[in-house]
Amino acid sequence: MTEPNSQTQPAADPNAQVVNPQAIYIKDCSFEAPNGPFISNGQGNPSVNLNLTTRATALAQDMHEVVLQVNLEAKAGDKVVWLLELQQAGAFLIRNLSAAELAQVVSIMAPNYLLAFARATVAELVAKGGFPPFLLPLVTFEALHARAAAQQAAQQAVTPPGGTVN
Repeated sequence: MTEPNSQTQPAADPNAQVVNPQAIYIKDCSFEAPNGPFISNGQGNPSVNLNLTTRATALAQDMHEVVLQVNLEAKAGDKVVWLLELQQAGAFLIRNLSAAELAQVVSIMAPNYLLAFARATVAELVAKGGFPPFLLPLVTFEALHARAAAQQAAQQAVTPPGGTVN
């Protein structure tokens, strides 16, 4: 007679698709407030310029690093109030996906996942600089992925197979 707790578990399917974050970390970070929180009165709220980029690198078989680069510049008139550069990164175990599915994971799903961590880091750094927290807006990485795919397809249509464009 077997014990109820000794029942064997079914083996995990070795061909199952896997996408699993292994580590989330700050790869690089910089915050500058040239004048501290002391902005001359009358300047109003600063305008903030936001630039986001992503990149993915294969670290090993089935392991990929995805980096979400966040660049922010807050200006009041022509005066820089604060600058923030953040590389929020993650190592993701990705297995048994097609090339198209892998591209979607590293350019859509992983950056969406990292954005929550970047949002918290940005708000905290700006607040620790003596300013009201800045909340990163929601981003549609799906649209960015679709635009990049369309640009790549257009470029391939212009380049003849096996040839070069002069």
